Amino acid sequence: MLINGCAKQQMVTELYPVWGEEIILTSDHNSNRYLQIKEPEQGRPVEACILIVHGMNEYIGRYNNVAHYLSDRFIVAGVDLTAHGLSNSIFAQIQNDLKQGIFEHDISDAFLEQARLRSLQPMRDDLELALNYLIQRCDQQVVNKKLPIFILSHSLGSLVSTSWFMQTENNQLKSRIDGIILSGPAFSVTQVPGWRGWLQNPFINFTFHTHEHFLNPHNEALPVMLFNQILSLITVPIQDGMIELLSLPGMRQLFSPTTPDWVVNYLSNWEEERKRHQSDPYIIRRSILRYVLTIEKEVIDFRRNMAKFTLPYLLIYSEHDPITPAWGNTDFIAATLQNHSDNEVFMLEGANHHEQLFSTPALRRQILQKIRSWITKEIS
Repeated sequence: MLINGCAKQQMVTELYPVWGEEIILTSDHNSNRYLQIKEPEQGRPVEACILIVHGMNEYIGRYNNVAHYLSDRFIVAGVDLTAHGLSNSIFAQIQNDLKQGIFEHDISDAFLEQARLRSLQPMRDDLELALNYLIQRCDQQVVNKKLPIFILSHSLGSLVSTSWFMQTENNQLKSRIDGIILSGPAFSVTQVPGWRGWLQNPFINFTFHTHEHFLNPHNEALPVMLFNQILSLITVPIQDGMIELLSLPGMRQLFSPTTPDWVVNYLSNWEEERKRHQSDPYIIRRSILRYVLTIEKEVIDFRRNMAKFTLPYLLIYSEHDPITPAWGNTDFIAATLQNHSDNEVFMLEGANHHEQLFSTPALRRQILQKIRSWITKEIS
């Protein structure tokens, strides 16, 4: 823990990557949310609109290749969620300083913006804000015709998007969404590979099990149900209390875990992309424990109700991904595949990397072609 508290400084020396028109959206709480949007070249027909929703601790500026590929026929937008990218006030201020000619900044404290995330609701609000803007923009493209709207989400972004769809009371906005692409969705909790997993996985599994059963009886034999309920009632308040304590100001600087080295090895199957990720200053390297626990609880809440998810989807995942393991996807598929005839699954057999959209160029092209063909089918 002490070594973790002395984590290496994270420096920014280059401007945030821009692949489209930059838009600043203002939320209901007067917070700025950063969005980029890219349209087909003038004169080319627009077939649909796509909103990209990034994953945990990353940012939308990384998705330039995805946006460039899809923007020949679609309007493509992407939003930085709360505490990420230029929606993070620390990164936003540094971006302004870089434009003024101040060329080096320590952004090691950018992760502290996670402190306000006691649920994923701020991110769901960001998604709704971005969708409203994108739909308004798209409705101006074609007279007397509303363009189809799709969401392309990755990892935590998939959890944010699917939970928003199931929770929102804005039925008018909800009805405008024609489909969603889920890439490595966070429907499960990490299973640490190798020798580290022998030490960490039992604790991860225990916290997930107890939170899943806390005040929520399952279809179990009565003795098992009683045992799980009693175990959860005893242990969950202790776990939550310790994590809350370690997430308080003064404590969180010391006890916020740094992203372990093994994670980078499982993000992409392309060595060049792994090196790019390691040197990327806009990737957040640390996470407040309360934020990690919030995501776990959101996964549990979603899994409890996921059978009611009715939006047509294309689900893309790697068979041996340890960051969001396949059991979350197989459970989701079993519960929802029959909910819509257009639901489709694309599993990367034998693959173990998490960021499918950042695969080797050949595989990435195959995945993007799959996404394009599925959207085209939905449009037609």
